[in-house]
Amino acid sequence: MNEQLILASASPRRKELLDQIGVSYIVHPVDIDETPKDREVALDYVCRVAAEKSAACVSELIDFLPVLAADTSVVLDGQIMGKPKNREHAMTMLNQLSGKTHSVYSAISLRSQCKNKHFQALSKTEVRFREISPEEIQSYWNTGEPKGKAGAYAIQGLASVFVESIKGSFSGVVGLPLFETAELLSKQGIKIIR
Repeated sequence: MNEQLILASASPRRKELLDQIGVSYIVHPVDIDETPKDREVALDYVCRVAAEKSAACVSELIDFLPVLAADTSVVLDGQIMGKPKNREHAMTMLNQLSGKTHSVYSAISLRSQCKNKHFQALSKTEVRFREISPEEIQSYWNTGEPKGKAGAYAIQGLASVFVESIKGSFSGVVGLPLFETAELLSKQGIKIIR
């Protein structure tokens, strides 16, 4: 297989989404500090983190294919909800999301073979949760699905039963907005759905 790009992520969901559109890739995950800066707004945060991931990946490679990185954040009332630290943190986040509409920002960063070329795109999706009972939240936590997920939920998994409505990109909420990703890749000559 002729790989078309390097994916700067170990996320199985991002791999599945690239597989879905027929893009071949090499996985080269990077580890960066994802702590939000003081007074950093969610939109700036998600774009910065995606860009830092792709830059970190490029810095680790001598010769490279285009590098694709992404970052997804769940945002409620301007507050970035990261991955839950523990059960209590997940319960708090899911209680806050219950019965409300929140935003999911998913930024992608593509660095071409010419190290000076950097392209970004952003998807914003509105997700409304129905009211979720404390018992449902506890049961959901017990499944293990909320661990390691932004906002403590996976829309493509069991949490789909909490979603009353969605306006925007489903794949963006999963972790890689396919419309925006395909647009960036095609502009770089990377064929989609081969």
